[in-house]
Amino acid sequence: MEKRSLTIAGHRTSIAIEPEFWTGLEAIAADAGKSIAALIGEIDEQRQVANLSSAVRLAVLAWYRDRRL
Repeated sequence: MEKRSLTIAGHRTSIAIEPEFWTGLEAIAADAGKSIAALIGEIDEQRQVANLSSAVRLAVLAWYRDRRL
């Protein structure tokens, strides 16, 4: 697990996820031209699960599952 602190929606929070998910978030953010904090903010606004770390993992999984190579 790798824990990082960031600011989303005007408040500080931290997320602990596996390094591979951080790598996935970095790829998604780069593809979208956004910062990781902005991307996680969007995930936070749209999440269907209570836990933000779980929502981030699901978002990364969905991006890799749905993108066309």
